[in-house]
Amino acid sequence: MGDGRPDVRLPLAPALPLHTERLRLRAFEPADERFLWDLYSRPETHTWLYSSALTRDRLAALVEQRVGESVLHTEGVPLRLAVVEAASGAVVGDVALTAAAVKHARGELGFVFHPDWGGRGYATEAAARLLQIGFEEVGFQRIVGRLEARNAASARVMERLGLRREAHLVENEWVKGAWESEVVYALLAREWRERQAR
Repeated sequence: MGDGRPDVRLPLAPALPLHTERLRLRAFEPADERFLWDLYSRPETHTWLYSSALTRDRLAALVEQRVGESVLHTEGVPLRLAVVEAASGAVVGDVALTAAAVKHARGELGFVFHPDWGGRGYATEAAARLLQIGFEEVGFQRIVGRLEARNAASARVMERLGLRREAHLVENEWVKGAWESEVVYALLAREWRERQAR
């Protein structure tokens, strides 16, 4: 850009699948319908999400949406990948990276994991791979993670990833008939580079 700001490189189609020590991150496929139903039809999955539990009449649309999200095209439309445990081949969650504000080189990280696979560090491992894509391939200056303030498990993931807790917005959103608070975490590109150098 010439003005000191990073050049955000969009669209970005990462070379899939992405690999971590124990996981593969790949595009969603129509065959993932059963996993998506099992995860998103559970009311407990939606405790911390804006959405309500998935219904059968919305399942086909969700599958179609997920299948089409393997490229980071433009602002506000996520790159969303299925997280597969390499040893078993089981789909365990989904992770997302969104260009939240291209002008400001800001990305946003998100993840949802099946409760049967919780407590194994998979969310941290998969999300770290997306941070790498966001900083090193897309060129984000800053990546944020936003979560409902009572979501302690996701907060622990953000902290393990090295994101800094920057804000606690008290009762700032009306969600599903109640006021909810939001916590914002963030990591800068220079902080990411410093962590990789160590």
